[in-house]
Formats: sequence, C-alpha cells, structure tokens
Amino acid sequence: MYIQQLYTGCLSEAAYYIDSEGEAAIIDPLRDIDAYVRLARERNATIKYIFETHFHADFVSGHLDLAKVTGAPIIYGPRTETNFPIHLAKDGELFRLGGVTIEVLHTPGHTLESSCYLVRNADGTPHALFTGDTLFVGDVGRPDLSSGNMTQEELAGLLYDSLHTKILPLPESVIVYPAHGPGSSCGKNLGPNTHSTLKEEKESNYALRDQTKEEFIKAVTDGLLAPPQYFSINARINKEGYGPLDEVLQEGLTPLDIAALKTWIKEEAIVLDTRRSDLFVAGFVPGSISIGLDGRFAEWAGSLLPFNKPLVLVTAPGEEKESVIRLARVGFDKVKGYLEGGFPAWQEAGEPIDLIIDVEPDELAMDIPFDPNLLVVDVRRETEFADGHVKDAINLPLQDLADPGNMANLDDKFNLYVHCGGGYRSIIAASLLKRQGIHNLRNVTGGWGKIKDQKGIEVIKEKSVLN
Repeated sequence: MYIQQLYTGCLSEAAYYIDSEGEAAIIDPLRDIDAYVRLARERNATIKYIFETHFHADFVSGHLDLAKVTGAPIIYGPRTETNFPIHLAKDGELFRLGGVTIEVLHTPGHTLESSCYLVRNADGTPHALFTGDTLFVGDVGRPDLSSGNMTQEELAGLLYDSLHTKILPLPESVIVYPAHGPGSSCGKNLGPNTHSTLKEEKESNYALRDQTKEEFIKAVTDGLLAPPQYFSINARINKEGYGPLDEVLQEGLTPLDIAALKTWIKEEAIVLDTRRSDLFVAGFVPGSISIGLDGRFAEWAGSLLPFNKPLVLVTAPGEEKESVIRLARVGFDKVKGYLEGGFPAWQEAGEPIDLIIDVEPDELAMDIPFDPNLLVVDVRRETEFADGHVKDAINLPLQDLADPGNMANLDDKFNLYVHCGGGYRSIIAASLLKRQGIHNLRNVTGGWGKIKDQKGIEVIKEKSVLN
C-alpha cells in the first residue's frame, strides 16, 4: 500500500492518494485534478474511488471533474444529499482497494454527513484514518458551519459521540490524516503538523482529554470566530455542483488589451492584482485590489471579493493560469481575462497609476509625537491585537474590510499608518482603503513583527480580551 498526502499551503488543505496492487483512491481532491491523475499514471494505477469526507466549506472539491475523467464513483457517507450522482455509503461499509480495505465511519459533528475513512491492512488491522474535518492535529472541526436545524451545541454533542464511539476505540498506532493543517479556519487552533497518530492526539489534543460531554461542548464552542464569508458559498457549490474547470480556464485566460480592461471596469468588474506586494506598492492600476499569490491568496480572495461580480486580473508574467486556478479553488468562476503585458503595459501606455507609500517603523516612531492627526490602523485579528498593539491604534481586522461601511469613519483628515503582522495583509487593506477613496495612508513595512521592538513606540495589551 502507498499513501501520499498532497498538501496545498495557501489553503491549509490536504488531499490524499492511496493505491494498492494497481488500484487507487483519492480523498478530498481539490478542483484542479491534474496532480491526482498524473500520480496514478506514474504509479501504473487506475483511480477506482473518489472519497469525500463531507461538504467542504473552504474550497471547491474536484470530485465532479475527477469522476468525469476517471469514471470512478463519488462516495459520501450517510445523510448526504446532492444534486449529482453519488454512491451513498452506509456506516461500516467496506470498499476493496487492491489488497486493503477502506471502511466508512460516519462521524457527524463538524457537519451532519461528515465521515472518516479507515484503511485496514490485508490482515484487517487498522492502519490509517482519514479524518476530514472531524479530527485535526491538536483540534477538532468547528461545529457551527453546517448544522441543518441543529444548534452548534447540538452538533458539538454529536461530535463528542463520534469521537468516543468511532475514533478513540481504535488502536493508538493508527495514523491520523486530517483534511487541514495549521492556519485553517475550519478549526479554532490547529497544531503545526499535517498528520499525527491517535496516541499523540490522545496525549496532546485538548478535545480528546478526559472530560464530560458538557465540558467538551463548552471547550469546542468557546472562542469561535465568525467563519469567512465564502464558507457557505463553497459548501453550497460542493453540494449542488459546478461547471468544468476547463471552461473556467478558457475564459479566465483571455488576454485583454487596455481598452478591453477599461470596458470591463466600466461594467463594474473588480481588478485583482496578484503580484507580490513589493511590486504592487510601486505602481498599480487605480482601484485595483491587491491579493498576492505569495500569501494565503485563495482564503483572502474568498473572504474579501464579491462572487457576483466579474474579475479581471493583473498578474506577474507567467502567473495568469495559477491565478485563475487558485481563484477557482474557492468558487470564483467569473474571471473574464487578464491584462496582456501586465502592469508594465498599462504604465508604458501612459495610463494613470496609483501607488502606496512604504515607511519603516522608525519613521512611525518619529511621527507619532508630532502629528495629532496620525492614526495607526492595525488590521490583524482581534486576538492578535489584544496580545499587543500600538497605544491608541484602532483595530480594523482585514476580514471586516469586505464591508466598505467599516471604513466609514476613516477619511483623509487622518494620516493613516496601516500595518498587520508581517506586511502581507496590510497591503491588501491599503488597496481596499484606496479603492474607497481613502488615499492619505502609509504602509508600515514589517508590520507588528518590527513595530513591537521599535524604540519610541508605546505598546499595550488588552488584558480583558485575553483573559
């Protein structure tokens, strides 16, 4: 038996390839399926099954395209309802894959249809458990994303039962392969690794400690942040279906000259610039939104961009296809093309440009005492802000900037100094502020990582939030 984890860092997502004796299975594939098809071909295996652990909320799965290409059935666990053909597995149902078997364990809690897949060796001994969003390294799936008519507390109770009746009784040697790693919003605080063992999880995972159901429910529901706006959209897409990725690519990879780009702008298209932040700040098409491919691109695109408006792209040379694919992974199917020649073509044509001024933390330190209109805008999460921030700074988390109304109290009477943790999010925020007509701003390079050590800047903590 061969198992390979295919991990996508910008989504903190893990898909899996398994094969045995020339037969392969894919678990939780991404929308771009080439890697799975290629891997099976390289290993002289035929993809026999496509297993889905649940309706994913943070990405669009590749189950439909992969089934079309391979002819393999799409398998979901009990209580699944879709608008496309699936094999609706029973709890405990076995699937033969070469010399091994895969057993369905229905584990509701994260969602009602959530299921884990237990791979058993040829002698029947449990080897590995593909847990989806039921069990992570150091965490469990949040119970507030897809509840039907149930409360998050009721779903958390189901999750407790699932863990204690289906997972904890398994041998401690079983390898745990979750659907997500650190940084995912599908849990509260996932650990640093992307796989583990049941023994390690019993020893270190707060949700698996010896506790009552009531204590468990409180532990997993306390402190849940609001999920990103695109989660409900992606879950619906995965349930109802979607168009082929090839069609999305064909339209998204349409080269646009400057006149065509301007026409789309008049049609209220969003200009999305996917270049690195250092390139964006030096010059960009006015009104563009910056979300660089070098960070958590798909997550922030899904959290900040509207799904009902067309997108046109400005990219670095050769990154057009990557940009369209990453957008498609979270459900953006309205990409209408990219600016041919990129930003240099726009600039060389003499078109108007905008830019963002970068300043170092020492310049911020020098300006604070002498500028009564200086306002530090910290776009980190509330918990990050509470753990330490510039005195008198305001906290405007980046995810909240999806709503322009949250910028209403910021105008050009303020001299805004925008920062995040390291610099990626603050450039996105600055582009959103400029798009709303707020131009009197500077980006503090290095973010909080440098600001906190800068002499002359007073920093404080919000103890009431942290306690």
